[in-house]
Amino acid sequence: MNELIPTTHNENGEITLSGRGLHEFLEVTERYNSWFDRMLQYGFSREVDFTSVKSFTVVNNGAKRELEDHQIKLDMAKEIAMIQRTEKGKEARQYFLQVEKSWNSPEMIIKRAMDFQNQKILLLETQISEEKPYTDFGKVVAISDGAINVGAFAKLIYEKHAINIGRNKLMQWLRDKGYLIKQGREKNNPKQIYIEQGLFKISPTIISRSEGDVQSSTTLITGKGQIKLMEILLKEVPR
Repeated sequence: MNELIPTTHNENGEITLSGRGLHEFLEVTERYNSWFDRMLQYGFSREVDFTSVKSFTVVNNGAKRELEDHQIKLDMAKEIAMIQRTEKGKEARQYFLQVEKSWNSPEMIIKRAMDFQNQKILLLETQISEEKPYTDFGKVVAISDGAINVGAFAKLIYEKHAINIGRNKLMQWLRDKGYLIKQGREKNNPKQIYIEQGLFKISPTIISRSEGDVQSSTTLITGKGQIKLMEILLKEVPR
């Protein structure tokens, strides 16, 4: 079937076409905006029967000029064509009926279903590709104890995701975010609430000194904590 008037379809699978394209085909001498406003008096509604869009035309000096246009649904186009009461209007309406018949044929219904399925597959493949680094990282920490110190975590996220924050800046970030205690004897220890949530744990360390052994502690980020913190850092820290 020859395409007398170009058509497309919206996200709901409804056939639409340019209002200016229809105006041109019908050979209406009245200015487009005035003509379209007059057509609206027949009861057509914005966002129901049509949507406003922009189109462009090239003027004499080669520059582009923006024009108001509309994407109108097929039922509206058929009614407008019938209203014209001209041979071009009759031709347009007959053409739209053929377009509608072809669109609703079993072959086209199957094709649209296959196109929709292919789009879903493409979106899924893109999502998997984008999430793969995070997914792989999650698998690594899930199959082991996964608890590492802050310096090791800073190195890990740099190697895996190019998050260049470093140990000291990461410690400051954790304090600023409220995960670690900011001051006092327990400075840089994780707060109890985040230990209970399974994001951190404390590893006691004995330091031998001449005046006697001293117990210290090292903050470790668990596998669960690594995944949660990495997700936040990926959004907040420029790479």
